[in-house]
Amino acid sequence: MTDVPLEIIKGMRGVREAFYLEGDILSKIKAEEDTVCSPGTGTEVLNLGLNEALKRDRIICIIKDPRFRPPPEPTVVLKCTDGQIMGVEVFPDTQDNYIGKDDCLMVSDGFVVFLNIVPTPGSGEQFIMPPVSFPELNESNGCKNVVSCSPAPTTDHMIREFRGLPDDARLASILVAYDEI
Repeated sequence: MTDVPLEIIKGMRGVREAFYLEGDILSKIKAEEDTVCSPGTGTEVLNLGLNEALKRDRIICIIKDPRFRPPPEPTVVLKCTDGQIMGVEVFPDTQDNYIGKDDCLMVSDGFVVFLNIVPTPGSGEQFIMPPVSFPELNESNGCKNVVSCSPAPTTDHMIREFRGLPDDARLASILVAYDEI
């Protein structure tokens, strides 16, 4: 019997490997993600995408190279604890929406900070990694409640070590989770 979701993902451009995550590695991934802070700033990182993925029936791990398609929406958002969005990941096709704008500062090729946001006094900041859609898996191929997420670099390294895969900076992992219909 063919595993349709796994075969769809394996057939995508830029996918080097795809496999299911099960058992002990999932609890190790969750424990690692709970310790993640932004390098250099110590800002808390909440991987809400991973939290949602862990609620699903199945989780596929993709090891991808740069040819893989960009995500359909931002995978990282900088939020004030009062709920205001202070910054967001941008992609080459969305950078023009922010470059040169007075109220935006491109802090890297892939992230913009909004200068007009004034946090409520006493509020903090968090990097949020939200659940992201993954349109290739849907009800037509036996999947519902589909979410994807990017694990932190330390978690990515842990997954590759678990699978005996090389630590190659040109590769990255994505988790795609779904409930079976």
